[in-house]
Amino acid sequence: MLIRFVSSRWWMGAVLAALVVPITVAQPESSSRSLGPNPAAQSPNLNPAAIAWTLPDKIQWHDDPMGLKSAVMYGDPSKPGLYIMLVKWLPGHMSHPHFHPNDRFITVLSGTWWVGTGTKFDPNATVPLPAGTFVTHFGKQIHYDGAKDVEAVLEIVGEGPGTATPAEVK
Repeated sequence: MLIRFVSSRWWMGAVLAALVVPITVAQPESSSRSLGPNPAAQSPNLNPAAIAWTLPDKIQWHDDPMGLKSAVMYGDPSKPGLYIMLVKWLPGHMSHPHFHPNDRFITVLSGTWWVGTGTKFDPNATVPLPAGTFVTHFGKQIHYDGAKDVEAVLEIVGEGPGTATPAEVK
């Protein structure tokens, strides 16, 4: 068990290190290639078996009732295995205390993301994290987060299933 835990953390860190910079420049297409045709296939200089990407205007964002938009870039957060997603927190929206079953690795791509910990929801106790910040949400640890005055765009890398369990104490 410990070997799996250590090796999975190392593996996730290695994947994140390899993906953070390329994703902030040009988001790759999901493995299912569901986000549209591969532009590399139309280029005589690039091998479509070697590289794929999704231009920003081709990313398929989905609205969430919590005041965010999300786009799955790789994998499926509802199933076991690696997933990568983009999340846009809209201004004035925050989650309430919750936890995830597995570690999640997050990079703030733009805006300011506000984070807090504990079972009591207190937006005034959150900490601002500017673009470029790297965050680890440890599995089964309670937190809440969101955006205040400006939109915050995040890249989240995790191991599914990426469920959220409510943990607020009122």
